[in-house]
Amino acid sequence: MAKAANLSRSDLDSSSGSDLSVSSRTSNRSLRVVEKERRRNEAGDPFLLALKYFSEVEAGTPRIGNDVLERNLVQVERVGLSRGLPPEAISVMLDYAMSLRTGGMICVRVLKFLIPATVVPQEAVVQAVAWLCVSKIAISTQVLFLRWLLTVFDMIDSKDNLRAIYGFIFHFVTEENLSPYICHLLYLLTRRESVRPFRVRKLLDLQTKMGRQPFLFHLLSLYKVFCPELVTLALPSQMRSGFKNHNSTWKAALSAVQKRNNGQVSSDISLTLGVKHKTNSRKRKYHHLEVPSLSSSVQRNSPSSSSRKVFPLEQLHTFPQLLDNLHCIELPSQMGSLLGSSLALCYLDYVQDDSAFLRLNFWLGHALHEEFLFCSGDRGSGSSSEALHLLNRLLSTQHFLQEGFSSTEGFLYKFLNVWDGSLLRPQILGLLSDIPVVPSSCINQLLFEPLVQLFFTSTLFFKCSVIDCLNNMLLKWLTWHSVYALEDGLDISLHSHTPMNMSLSGFMDSVVELVRFVGRLATVGLQLEGCHSLLLSFILDFYETVCDMFLKYGLPMVVMPPVGVFYPALFATDPVSVDRLGYIMYRYKKNLTSAKCQQKETKVFHISRQTYREFNHYLSFMVSCLWNSKMFLPGMAIEVDQELLSLSKVAKPWTSFDLIHHPAFLGYALDFHHKCWPERKEIDLNSIKAGKQWDWYLEFLFSQGFQGLQQFVQSSITRRSVAGTNDQGQGDRQPTNS
Repeated sequence: MAKAANLSRSDLDSSSGSDLSVSSRTSNRSLRVVEKERRRNEAGDPFLLALKYFSEVEAGTPRIGNDVLERNLVQVERVGLSRGLPPEAISVMLDYAMSLRTGGMICVRVLKFLIPATVVPQEAVVQAVAWLCVSKIAISTQVLFLRWLLTVFDMIDSKDNLRAIYGFIFHFVTEENLSPYICHLLYLLTRRESVRPFRVRKLLDLQTKMGRQPFLFHLLSLYKVFCPELVTLALPSQMRSGFKNHNSTWKAALSAVQKRNNGQVSSDISLTLGVKHKTNSRKRKYHHLEVPSLSSSVQRNSPSSSSRKVFPLEQLHTFPQLLDNLHCIELPSQMGSLLGSSLALCYLDYVQDDSAFLRLNFWLGHALHEEFLFCSGDRGSGSSSEALHLLNRLLSTQHFLQEGFSSTEGFLYKFLNVWDGSLLRPQILGLLSDIPVVPSSCINQLLFEPLVQLFFTSTLFFKCSVIDCLNNMLLKWLTWHSVYALEDGLDISLHSHTPMNMSLSGFMDSVVELVRFVGRLATVGLQLEGCHSLLLSFILDFYETVCDMFLKYGLPMVVMPPVGVFYPALFATDPVSVDRLGYIMYRYKKNLTSAKCQQKETKVFHISRQTYREFNHYLSFMVSCLWNSKMFLPGMAIEVDQELLSLSKVAKPWTSFDLIHHPAFLGYALDFHHKCWPERKEIDLNSIKAGKQWDWYLEFLFSQGFQGLQQFVQSSITRRSVAGTNDQGQGDRQPTNS
């Protein structure tokens, strides 16, 4: 039995061994087949053969008459311009070109078809910069290489080794022809540790030698953000775009490769690149205004990402993830991608990185100026939809951050001069309402003059939209003031991201200019539109904000509406407008009374006597008209010749605009009369004034929802009732400035 067991065990062992050997032989055979197939493919693939040729070609190989060189070059060129080159091919061809093994002419040709299919290896770029330092490359070729590098910068898989040779790159900043491109590259690579005193001195010397060049100012502005103690030069608060777009050579090819690869490249090249169609027009066109996809500046498989913990932004989906990885998130290489993620914006708002805001402003400035502002008139539907999407993203971002961007502000000031008032109207007016406070010295030129031309030649709906936009602008200005006045006292200084600091007096001057400008627009607009109730409603919205500036927002000033707004609102045929005017006058009285009391106590500010006179004049006329039935009488603000009144054949014309006969309340008076005397066939509205019917009528009127009118009556009119009579008189018209 034991022998049988041993035999069976040995048989099993031998069987198992034979199976393993068979499996091993089969596996080895499969590997040999695969390797053989790969070698056969390599031997038959002209592209791989061409890459092998360029990796082995020796220096000094003749170019003229070399058919093998030309054939292989055409093969790689065809692949590069149609499908894009893989990372290995980029490394081989870039090293071949920059080493000048076959001369400088070939280097220029290679750089022009060096289109990445996915990413650009960092080591290939570092090696190319090394060749830039040691080879005798023509200046024009060096410029072409730097332009290529700036175009594909966001496709480089990692930037750590490039930042390690920051000093070598900075060495080229003194070359006059290379300086604009080197400054742009340094701007993209700069970190806090990159800012050194000798580099700041070198840039300042260049600024003295070359003049006020925008690219130097932009790099110095970034240096000043990181080390303000090193950059003592006063930089202009408003700088035009200092770095130009350098991708024209590769524009069409990169766009075609991106479309072929279904947008797998994680960069925003699509923002600035479009297929160039043949046309006789020399005007610029925009074709791509897409927000780039969110991606980390460090690739997951790069050595730099493995040496330290980095959380990719594209994996950020929940707020707990943001809190857990708050200190290991790196901002993306393309700041425009932040517009598509609320969590990324939360992180941006938390870190308060000034360099990040500078980079985002630069991206927005390019997108809005280069691709939107300077575009031709023949806009396709695709371009319009991309522009709409971008502006909507920008609006939501500014609302989320509760502040606008300086690049958006500069774009709007230019765009208003060429805007037709219809293109993307809600988005443009929404962005316009987000601009920070504009100094009174330039607000007329930058903002008012373009809007006036559009306002007076536009439709009713556009007029309403402009008034609403300016109301929102004023609300945000006042909100900013109320917040920072609480923090800093009366001598306010606006947010650091706004373009300038402004004193309280300067802020008040800007607010006064805005309110008076809207008053002029409203006066003429109501005349042009026949006192349309819709336009009047938006105008009253604005003055509901203005009347409460002192009590609600702490701004020590009061500005009254012009007569061109007050009287159309008082004589409006809809009761809502009269009711809202009553509320506005009630709030004006509250604000003026409070301001007068504080003015006596503190004597810090002063409300002019003219403001009190205007208010008392409006209040007196409104009470006399609605309550005392003294319209058109001598001594009133509006006087009409008695002969003209007699020709109108209106009985008792001085009562035509009281609370009973006013066109806005006549329907309510008739309804009340019918309820009080349902069996009367003749209507006598004057009977409402007799006895307690007047009090009942007021209660009936106020119950219809006219709270503004009720507050006005209760605050401005003293009611005295005597049994059997009704003696109404005008009450105190406080505040007065005696």
